[in-house]
Order: sequence, then C-alpha cells, then structure tokens
Amino acid sequence: MANGERALDGALHFSDREDVREKLFKRVWTQELNDVFADVAKYYDRANYVASLGLWNKFRNSFLATIDLQSGQKALDVCAGTNAVGIAMLRKQPDLKVCAMDRSAAMQEVGRQLAEKEGFHIESVIGDVHKLPFPDNHFDVVTLQWASRHLRVIDVYAEIRRVLKPGGYFYHCDMLRPGSKLVERAYYAYLRVSLSVTAVLFQSGATARNCKKYFIDALSLFYSAEEMSQLLRHLGYENVSSKTLMGGMIGFHKAMKP
Repeated sequence: MANGERALDGALHFSDREDVREKLFKRVWTQELNDVFADVAKYYDRANYVASLGLWNKFRNSFLATIDLQSGQKALDVCAGTNAVGIAMLRKQPDLKVCAMDRSAAMQEVGRQLAEKEGFHIESVIGDVHKLPFPDNHFDVVTLQWASRHLRVIDVYAEIRRVLKPGGYFYHCDMLRPGSKLVERAYYAYLRVSLSVTAVLFQSGATARNCKKYFIDALSLFYSAEEMSQLLRHLGYENVSSKTLMGGMIGFHKAMKP
C-alpha cells in the first residue's frame, strides 16, 4: 500500500472514531459537564486525591517532570480546571506567562484563588477549547491534562498545534484505555467503586452522581497510549514520546510542532 493510502486510512480511522465518540457523548459534553464541574469545583482536587488512593500528587509530579520550561516562555494550559498545573509550572519558572482556558467558570474561580494565594497571576479565558481564541504560532508550551476524554480530541489537538510556535511542545496527561483487557476490566471495576465512594464522601450533587456510567463508557471508547501517539503523528506532530503508569491506566505524551 502506498504511503498516501496509509495516511488516508489513518485519517478515516481517527475521524470515524471521533464521530462515534461525539455522537454517543455530545449531550453530556455540551449539557451536563458544566453542571458536574460547577458541583465538584470546590472539592475537585481532594476528591481526586481520595479516588487515586493518595497517588494524585505523584501522578501530577510525574507529568510535570516531562515538561521542559525556559525563562520568559508563553504557556497555555488547556482545560486548566483549578490551575494545578499552571501553578506548578510557575513554581518551576516564575517568569512564565501562563494563560489558562477552561469551560467551567466555577473551576477557574477556584484556580484563581489558589494562584493568588501563592502570589501568581494566571490569565483566565472561559470558553470552548475546540476553538482556541489565540493567534497562530503564539505559545511555546501547551498542556492539557485529565480532560481529553470529554473532548473531540482530533479537533482540539489540531487547534493546539495551530497556536503552538514552530518547535513548541504539547504535553498531554490523561487516564487512558489500557492495552491489556485484564487490566482494563480491573480498572473499570475499581473506578465504579471509587466514583461511588467519593460521591458519598463529598456529597456530590445528582448530576455528578448520574455521570458515573458516562465516565466509564467514555474511557472504554478512548485511546490507548500507542493509539494516542499515532493520532498525534497523524495530526502532524513530531518527536512524539509517551510514558505510562499503572499498566497503561495513566499516560503522558510529549509532541513537537515542526
């Protein structure tokens, strides 16, 4: 098969898969998740710490260790949530210019307060990350963590590539679909229990509790670490590398815009 035919097959594969994900989950993405994150914003980080059995900070630190930063760079944190990664990057490089974008005003308000407590300023933009309101070739670094399962990623990653400067890097972290079926089954079983426990412990609202099945379904139709690398290469990124934890349950990716 010619290279052009292989590229076309890859494009169709990823596009078709994203069409399926969007068709199944669009109502949740566009209507329900805003209410979920408004509900959980004040205890989001604590709930993740409990659900991960105390490993949440380790996961974050492992991801941050993959991020190369230089003085004066411009960084964009996509789906920034409570600004945990933006704050951590500023601790490493205080003269960074960090912009955070998220659809949840409630999460960003928590993030603003956390940043201000440490004396940091992070510019906040509220909006749909499928269309980034920034010029081409603008940022040195873009990060995205714990959110891709709720996005049409083929579009978001293309937008991230657009706003990156040539030679800039995209850093990604998320829960992924493990390559092993045995690990996958154990993973989903644990998530069902942990989501139920944290919902009771933190007295989650009805919308958050009702999304438990969605979180499992969205993960089961998501990408493995190798598939994620293939998608990034398909979109034109180069020097793509990945690292996984816990049998492929957590994955970190680094990719350069040529």
